[in-house]
Amino acid sequence: MDLHDIRGGRLDVITEEAEELSRESTNMADGGLRAARGVSTFQRFSVDTDESLCFEPCEDGLPSPIGAERGLHGDVFEVAEAESDGVTIRKQLQGKVTEMENFASHLEEIFLTVEENFGRQEQHLEQHYNDVLQTLSQRCDDRAAGLEEEKKGKLEALYKQLLACGQAMDVSKELIETAQEVYRCPDERLFLKAVMPTMRRIEEFAEEQVDLTLATSLEFNTPLANLPDVKTMMDSINIVPVINPQTPNSATQTSLRVCWSLFSDDTVEYYELYYRPVLEDTPADSTCAPHVSKVRVKETHCMVTDLLPNAQYELWVTATNTTGISPASEKTLYVTVPSPPVIKQRECASCPEAALIRWESGNTDPVDSYTVELRETGTGAPESAIAESVVAVPTCQCLIQLQAGRRYLICVRAVNIGGPSSRSEVISVSTTGTLFSLLEDTAHPCLCISEDGFTIFYGEEELPISAMALEDNNAFTRCVAVLGGLIPVRGRHYWEVEVDDGTEFRIGVASEDTERNSYLGANNTSWCMRHILTPARHKYEFLHNGWSPDLRITVNPVRIGVALDYERGTLSFFNVALEQHLHTFQCHFQNHVQPCFGLDNPGALTVHTGIEAPKYAFA
Repeated sequence: MDLHDIRGGRLDVITEEAEELSRESTNMADGGLRAARGVSTFQRFSVDTDESLCFEPCEDGLPSPIGAERGLHGDVFEVAEAESDGVTIRKQLQGKVTEMENFASHLEEIFLTVEENFGRQEQHLEQHYNDVLQTLSQRCDDRAAGLEEEKKGKLEALYKQLLACGQAMDVSKELIETAQEVYRCPDERLFLKAVMPTMRRIEEFAEEQVDLTLATSLEFNTPLANLPDVKTMMDSINIVPVINPQTPNSATQTSLRVCWSLFSDDTVEYYELYYRPVLEDTPADSTCAPHVSKVRVKETHCMVTDLLPNAQYELWVTATNTTGISPASEKTLYVTVPSPPVIKQRECASCPEAALIRWESGNTDPVDSYTVELRETGTGAPESAIAESVVAVPTCQCLIQLQAGRRYLICVRAVNIGGPSSRSEVISVSTTGTLFSLLEDTAHPCLCISEDGFTIFYGEEELPISAMALEDNNAFTRCVAVLGGLIPVRGRHYWEVEVDDGTEFRIGVASEDTERNSYLGANNTSWCMRHILTPARHKYEFLHNGWSPDLRITVNPVRIGVALDYERGTLSFFNVALEQHLHTFQCHFQNHVQPCFGLDNPGALTVHTGIEAPKYAFA
């Protein structure tokens, strides 16, 4: 019978009992009311398991005021008592129903567990006895081969003896024929001459002893099959241990905690846990397979040490008692904790509202996720304290929302099923200003970037044509320029550029997908300030899509401030020394833009980031 049928049938019985008790309570209450009033007019009530006590007036007739007055107090007490009994019965039934439902759910789980265990043990039992039968078959084949060898030896010995007897009979027959010929010889001289050699041969043959006993026994010495080891095998532990799946936080970088189960009442003297690393580059040749290590314990758990970090290990276990060794369990994979990630500080970016942290995994095997831990400095807490964590980061970068004007200590952990790795090196991130680095993969081949990553140089020597053949489609090919890796946050960003009077430059912003074979400011995806040297004066243009307003700047700026405001849709340029506004582009940037820096003649410029924006920049 199906479990749901059993469960449904029991619940139906409980429901019928509840209805029967409800009817009995109703009848008892009705009888009490009629007896108290002594009239045919009465009130009836019902007790329901899901609703409160309710009264319904009868339509047979109106009760007399005198009868109602007489039975008023009795009715009140009886109704209250019946209501209390009904509530009690209802609670009991509801509790019984809940208990039975929980028990039925538990039975479902037990049934499933029994089915799983039965299937597993049936498979193991079948495998065990197949091994026994295979052993018996092998022993039978060995015994049959032994009997065959013994029979062959006996037949060879008898055949040799038969040949010897045949040879002796041939010699005897020859001697008899020779003696008869000598005896019948009529010539006495010839008789005397031949008789003596014949007599000597007869005497020699008579002196030879012929072995007339059998050379071999007719019985076979090969014993019948005595298989105590097979009996031991039959009586041994035939239940295979099962290694439990790896539980979270059960490993370190060099150790694993392994647990297993043996669903049997057999007494076990000890378990042997085998393990070896799983290496991707291991050849199929078994001679080059990783070394298998073994640990012997008496408990159903073990701590395996001296392992590799972030490595997969294959494990299996056997159980042993006085009757023998159980079959080995199925192989299970466990992993150790990953190595700590390596933060790529030069590729990290920040602004007053957020920080973008990038790192390298540092592990050959993939990890499940990463955890970024941060703490604000100056709070008085020790460096080991963690104020906030961003968990389940799937990739090697994370954008974190922060508070402006603060400094944070940030580190990263790698996480897999074994647990979290140790912390990476801690870096300091400030939200005072906008911090970014130059994207070297976008740089024109004529540009050189300093070690600190903030100064670009355009040399006078010309590169060979082979160096100009770019394989990277992300680099500029026409304009000698480079992009900056601005954090993708639509807020306010400010940075400054330091130049000299003799350098022609282009500075501003450009979309990430701006054309690499075009000049900055000559298309609709870049906005820039351009400095041009003419024989008469220094000329400045503010270019977008190849057009610039007619502006004249009297004082050549040496340090230029660039203010990008996504909310207002503005890009402004300032002479930092004079706090002078130079020009503002009005454009509602639909996509994120990146800082861009270009040189039109040999020279250099330096980018200053992480600077707190002056008040006039976003006034």
